[in-house]
Amino acid sequence: MEYLVIDLEMSGDDPSYHDVIEIGAVLYSDNWTELGRYQSYVYPENEEAFSKPSEEVHGISLEQLKDAPMLDDVLPEFEAWALKLRNVKPDPFDNSQKLRHTMIAGLGIVNDFAFLRAAYGIINRRWPFSYRMLDMQSLTHVLFPIFEDAGMKMPGRQSLAAIAAHFGLERESEDHSAVEDAVLTGACFQELAKLMDQLQVRK
Repeated sequence: MEYLVIDLEMSGDDPSYHDVIEIGAVLYSDNWTELGRYQSYVYPENEEAFSKPSEEVHGISLEQLKDAPMLDDVLPEFEAWALKLRNVKPDPFDNSQKLRHTMIAGLGIVNDFAFLRAAYGIINRRWPFSYRMLDMQSLTHVLFPIFEDAGMKMPGRQSLAAIAAHFGLERESEDHSAVEDAVLTGACFQELAKLMDQLQVRK
């Protein structure tokens, strides 16, 4: 099972009305070895739904997206990128059986998952990935109290910034982008995996 850590930027907060405008992703093997990175802006299907409050969060304007590709170009390219890393030949029309063992992962991944699923529905393309998700916020919500009971100091919040800072991690560049957040999230997953290796079951 590979892990596809994603971070999306959207034109608003409603997947039934707003659009994905940037995809950042990192593909990892089952033992968290990085296989490759992906980034693309996406021109929104619904221009009228582009919201100023969201623009203030991600810093991407509609003007900046004027030359960005549309969903029906980006999603097949996105799949082809993941398949190429696995040495699998992509199908331009349907990769639904080729990426079914690729799990979507991220921080607060339920929202990004919903937007990505909606994007596939917009262009009437079959979903290619696993339906299972790995969410860092859910994982840390369970694990942090266990580590604290074992005497380990854990961050008080479950934001990406707080978790990354706890592990001494930071973005590789000062430029904020979806792929930078996906890379940082993947690094945090790797650190959490190391902590989990330290857990022992009492007999």
